[in-house]
Amino acid sequence: AVKQLWGEGDHVAEIDDMMAEQEAIRGEKAKSVCDLFRDKAVRWQLITLFLVSSCMQFMGVNVVYFYAYNVFIKAGIPPTQTHYVSLGVGITEILTTVLCGFLIERAGRKTLLWKSYTVMALALGLLTVTLSLQDSFSWVPYCSVALIFIFIMSFGIGPAGVLCPLPTEIFIQSYRPAAYVFNGATNWIQLFILGLLFPFIV
Repeated sequence: AVKQLWGEGDHVAEIDDMMAEQEAIRGEKAKSVCDLFRDKAVRWQLITLFLVSSCMQFMGVNVVYFYAYNVFIKAGIPPTQTHYVSLGVGITEILTTVLCGFLIERAGRKTLLWKSYTVMALALGLLTVTLSLQDSFSWVPYCSVALIFIFIMSFGIGPAGVLCPLPTEIFIQSYRPAAYVFNGATNWIQLFILGLLFPFIV
């Protein structure tokens, strides 16, 4: 099965890891979310998952999606065409997330996260400048559109692709269901908070 999934080659180390994990959890039932909070052995994994998940929510990707329509209109894209540009943004995210799947093993998770977050921070900084200068020059709104695409590409190639498999990679089998529940609940609670607070911040 391993050869069928990963191709020919020496997979002894990976199989040994699987066997060791199977031996470690033999007879153990799946842990609950309460067990996840109580067990000090998985404390750092839980903190890591929470921080990466929180960064993904609070870095502004949902806000960029929310305001993208206004930016596209300001750039002079006709309202009848903005749906196609929005579709282009969505396709860009899908393609870069797929690309992340190919790069993740070569580049490493930390590298993808740090470099993506850096590009995203720069794109947001420049987007703030271009949005405030929108009416000054005719070409500035197009820069805003380009920055939105750069931001979404960086999001797809980094956080979006890295966070999905993270609970599987840092938790043993018995904790994975609880880790996924925790991750999903954290994401939705933070999205709810962001949705409530952002209009007041604006």
